[in-house]
Amino acid sequence: MRQSGPWLRAAEGAMLLGPDGVPAPTVFAEMSALAARTGAINLGQGFPDEDGPAEVLDAAVRAIRDGVNQYPPGRGTPDLRLAIAEHQRRWYGIEVDPDREVLVTAGATEALAATLLALVEPGDEVITFEPFYDAYGALISLAGGTHVTVPLTAPDFLPDDDTLRAAFSDRTRAVLVNTPHNPTGRILPTEVLRRVVELAARYDALVITDEVYEHLTFDVPHVPIVTLPGARERTVTISSAGKTFSTTGWKIGWLTAPPPLVDAITSVKQFLTFVNGAPFQPAVAAGLRLPDEVFAGIAADLAAKHRVLAAGLIAAGFEVMRPDGGYFVIADTAPLGYEDARAFCLELPTLAGVVGVPVSAFVRPDHAAGYRSLVRFAFCKRRSVLEDAAGRLAGLGARHLTGGSQRS
Repeated sequence: MRQSGPWLRAAEGAMLLGPDGVPAPTVFAEMSALAARTGAINLGQGFPDEDGPAEVLDAAVRAIRDGVNQYPPGRGTPDLRLAIAEHQRRWYGIEVDPDREVLVTAGATEALAATLLALVEPGDEVITFEPFYDAYGALISLAGGTHVTVPLTAPDFLPDDDTLRAAFSDRTRAVLVNTPHNPTGRILPTEVLRRVVELAARYDALVITDEVYEHLTFDVPHVPIVTLPGARERTVTISSAGKTFSTTGWKIGWLTAPPPLVDAITSVKQFLTFVNGAPFQPAVAAGLRLPDEVFAGIAADLAAKHRVLAAGLIAAGFEVMRPDGGYFVIADTAPLGYEDARAFCLELPTLAGVVGVPVSAFVRPDHAAGYRSLVRFAFCKRRSVLEDAAGRLAGLGARHLTGGSQRS
């Protein structure tokens, strides 16, 4: 049996191997299994437990019944590519050629994979902010790149300008920017994005953006980096429908970029999934054309859900860090006497019947000290589920105040 190779190295880069070299379950799988075993409410994984807009779902059903069930065009159906171009113009004033500058992918993760595999050579450096979505490390490793990180430190989760500057070098091939950010929920300020573009231009690096939470923002506007001066010619913008329309299982994502970059990425994508999601593509096109008030309602509903869960976390005694957008809220366990969030997460199903994920799962092991007591909770769930979870957590706070279980 083969014991090495790029896939294994990528797994090592993503911290997916146990000490015996056997692939270990991710922390998300571990915590989800813990929730199933204990009957706890699973706020660990970031997927909704209710469906999105009926117009989007109905469009998919119609497409299936109308026979849209075979391979779509390699770059995506013309109407979806047009809808993506319309979306970029409508929301951000960006003009995109739907035939030459748009590629439909199997979710944002495939867009990231195809982009990195197409544009990164062995030895190239790729910068990300840290904490980072776990796929980033694996995909950079799979492409043969070297992963360089810039920390986002609590409670503001903003990068230090000097540290950001120092991360760039003549070996920098790309900087991967995730905003709104998972897991912190931070929307990176425009001045940070401008600095990224300035540095990328200075070192002739690409900018790759992960913007899957672009419509799920709370009173802080999302600014695509591609709209900033000097960014257009070097930026690959990635997003998807799954988070906005609560259709994470459909895996319909896309990217926009200058034609030479799209051509190169397409040459890799065709050997990954080839094509994907034929009946879901017209449904996503319909979703992207929904009125502004639908998008505003989706964001407002998610913000209200955040408030429900945050109230329970505050009542429990956590220090809660309000997100600017996305699916997640970060809470610090230190005020409860727990310095090790992973140990706390393993106990939380017994303590309160709730499951979260330690933020240390999103950082390198040697960088975990600054995040050791932080937990990520997902609030993209039904209101009734969040109210139940908030009540359970508030009960944890009551026990803490009366001298209940603590760890140091």
